[in-house]
Amino acid sequence: MAQIDFKKELETASKSMIMIHDPKLLIKLIVRMIVRKLRVKHAAMVLYESDRDAYVLSISRGEAGVKLPAGYTRFNHESPLIKLFSRKEYKHLTYNRNAIVSEDINRFIWHETVIKNSNGNGHEIRELLHKVNEQMEMLSSVACVPAYYRHTLMVVLLLGEKYDETKFSQEELDFFAALASDAAMAIRNAQLFTHLKAQSERNRKLFLQTINVLGSTIEAKDSYTHGHTERVTQYSLAIARQMVANGSEHFSKSFFENLYIAALLHDIGKIAIPEDILNKPGRLTKEEYVIIQKHPIKGAEIITPLSLSQECYNGILYHHEHFDGKGYPEGLEGENIPVSASIIAVADAYDAMTSERPYRKSLDKSFAIEEIERNISTQFSPLPAQAMLELYEKGEV
Repeated sequence: MAQIDFKKELETASKSMIMIHDPKLLIKLIVRMIVRKLRVKHAAMVLYESDRDAYVLSISRGEAGVKLPAGYTRFNHESPLIKLFSRKEYKHLTYNRNAIVSEDINRFIWHETVIKNSNGNGHEIRELLHKVNEQMEMLSSVACVPAYYRHTLMVVLLLGEKYDETKFSQEELDFFAALASDAAMAIRNAQLFTHLKAQSERNRKLFLQTINVLGSTIEAKDSYTHGHTERVTQYSLAIARQMVANGSEHFSKSFFENLYIAALLHDIGKIAIPEDILNKPGRLTKEEYVIIQKHPIKGAEIITPLSLSQECYNGILYHHEHFDGKGYPEGLEGENIPVSASIIAVADAYDAMTSERPYRKSLDKSFAIEEIERNISTQFSPLPAQAMLELYEKGEV
């Protein structure tokens, strides 16, 4: 240990800690480093878990006969070690060493100055130290190093004997104290990161549930489109997956999530269209068709306060654009049509043809596929249209 550059090791460990956001992995890294690099027979880390309001042995590494199973030991606030490090009246027992070391305990027990300086009585201090000694022996530890986060005991680093069987020097204990302090801060940050990630996931699920409910509102208004939203969403995702499978596109995970949301909400603007037009049993007049054509714009306006991604917004606003520029609302042409919109356009048209409408019966799937194939590069963008044909050939739609 004498040849270890403690400053360098601390800097290296600290840099590694910053990069890790998984608390368990972080603790494992620290304990493994202590055992392997600093030649300690056994090391373990007791970590405060706020949700349990208890201290739990999280990681233990060392010789097979010494190693303790993680989670095997749990310490409450009345545990001797926890009391020693967390209560102000015992602070003077560990202040000079930044730790409690087994060879010091007997000296403390009979050191009258130490006992007298305590806010408690001598009998209480001696009893606590005896219990701490017993606990350390049970944990195969000869030194225990505390670390705090905002005055709360966060970590207790448990250290076994060194392989060379020498005593821990003050320099070594100071190093462990600094390492434990950095670890406490890093672990707390990692815990907060994990908590925020979990909260974000919960919020995401709640958000998607809300999107589902919002998407279903149009079906409550338009009785002829029952199930349309869900089917268009499934067709859209299947088309995108097939585009990846045939090598024509490479979509990220976020693209699929945005496509899912856009497809669910592609017709949300129909909420603003009068029901007598939506449910009209015959063909629409020219004036009525102009009103219907406004639903993509209305949909984009409705979802604007949700601060959805641009892909979601584009999919809703442009899903009636045509590849030849004869669609609406802006007459976009060719590659200027966002890919999410071009995918939804194919899925929407296929479901519209194969579903019953106020003015006609549902059409056969083969007829719908022939219509899509016939209108490639006019109404439909080639890549998603081709993917839909491939899905039909495989019997997946």
